[in-house]
Amino acid sequence: MVRAHRLLFSRITRPVSRHRTLPSTTRGVLALFSALGAACAPPAATTTAPSAPAPSSYVRTPADEAFLDTLQRRTFDWFWETTDARTGLTPDRYPSRTFSSIAAVGFGLTAYGIGAERGYVTREAAAARTLNTLRYFWLLPQGPDSAGTAGYRGFYYHFLDFDRGLRFKTVELSTIDTALLLAGVLFCQQYFDRDNDAERAIRAYADSLYRRVEWDWARNGQSLISMGWEPGKPFGEWYYKGYNEAMLLYVLALGSPTHPITPDAWKTYTSTYTWATFYGQPHVNFAPLFGHQYSHSWIDFRGIRDEYMRARGIDYFENSRRATLAQRAYAAANPGRWKDYSAEIWGITASDGPADTTFVIGGTPRRFYTYAARGVAATEIRDDGTLAAWASGASIAFAPEIVLPTLRAMRQRYGELIFTKHGFVDAFNPTFDFPGAERAGRVVPGRGWVDSDYLGIDQGPMLAMIENYRTGLVWREMRESPYIRRGLERAGFTGGWLTAEKATP
Repeated sequence: MVRAHRLLFSRITRPVSRHRTLPSTTRGVLALFSALGAACAPPAATTTAPSAPAPSSYVRTPADEAFLDTLQRRTFDWFWETTDARTGLTPDRYPSRTFSSIAAVGFGLTAYGIGAERGYVTREAAAARTLNTLRYFWLLPQGPDSAGTAGYRGFYYHFLDFDRGLRFKTVELSTIDTALLLAGVLFCQQYFDRDNDAERAIRAYADSLYRRVEWDWARNGQSLISMGWEPGKPFGEWYYKGYNEAMLLYVLALGSPTHPITPDAWKTYTSTYTWATFYGQPHVNFAPLFGHQYSHSWIDFRGIRDEYMRARGIDYFENSRRATLAQRAYAAANPGRWKDYSAEIWGITASDGPADTTFVIGGTPRRFYTYAARGVAATEIRDDGTLAAWASGASIAFAPEIVLPTLRAMRQRYGELIFTKHGFVDAFNPTFDFPGAERAGRVVPGRGWVDSDYLGIDQGPMLAMIENYRTGLVWREMRESPYIRRGLERAGFTGGWLTAEKATP
């Protein structure tokens, strides 16, 4: 899916404006466009590479620790400084400021616990910000009307305006973005476990928000979960299938004590996977790396397997590791001959980009995009030379031995062009060296295009996965959620930490 920043679900069949202040959407609709593009994608390379090794036992150096300290703090500060403390509404992107993304709010809620744990803010300040957010969302109006509401049947609209917290223009009621919001809500329910007024209220609001969602309604009588709904219209034809970030959506829907979906939905979902070998790594394919990272930001898939993965002999954590290794191998081979691609400089996923245009470089036409579902896999290759540090960064728990050197190399090579007050900007493209042709960001002659924005849904997974890699905080808290456990068990997962004593609802 392509637009200057992101395509609204509600505009799939309408002309797409390319103004730089237009909204950005989370990855669900991107998954759709990736699936559609796969049918006409060129044959993916299958260059031989060593089979995936066992999970790394990489030992961090003091320099690694110092770098991660800096990166985490700057990324946390993005959430803390740009979010409205009164409402908890986190911007979709910043410094461009348009509206709030409910998925970014979910990542922000997760960030507050991380910040409290690391001493960036006090636990009391983090709890106050969290309580304000959950109370605000609980009190926002819900209903079937096209205006004057923030959601319906417990779901929320993809984007909310900053002034009133209501539906932004004509965006869709988004199932995946509601799931990302609620993953942050459930993390807070587990993390804020002390016996005081604020933390008791956090747990109560979190429970109420989750229990209110009518997940079964979103199936619309089908086997799978719909991507979204709009007032006054029937459900669209798009449902979540094929491997992507919707693992989280299905687990939350299966775990609901009030409006659960039935377990056949998971079996149907996994039946649409594509298992293939890409650059020597056999795994369930999905081209943009975010699809291998989002669900893992909250759910610890290490050592637990559903029926599909039991048949393959690996778990989803190893699957994401293989996807990460394959992408690095692709960048090292650099079949597209993009500038700076190497075993140290890589990271291709849904991100901002320089422009929707074509230039001839070295006699070869090169197609570039603004916001696009970039990615590489056996099913699809969509690559225009744009790199995103967060794409590699959010894979740090899967393959630290290749991710940490990459992040540090990016900072060293490009410096403050891409690593500034709030960490890494969303994306950059060394090949796009055409000053004045960019639609957003800037072109630095001799260095290429550099974004000017940070996106909440890209900052969030990198922060969470770095913390999971360093301490396991988010995974540890979410393993104690009875709703996550129930969802996984109803999906057929067994083994690993699920064999431990069950959490008490």
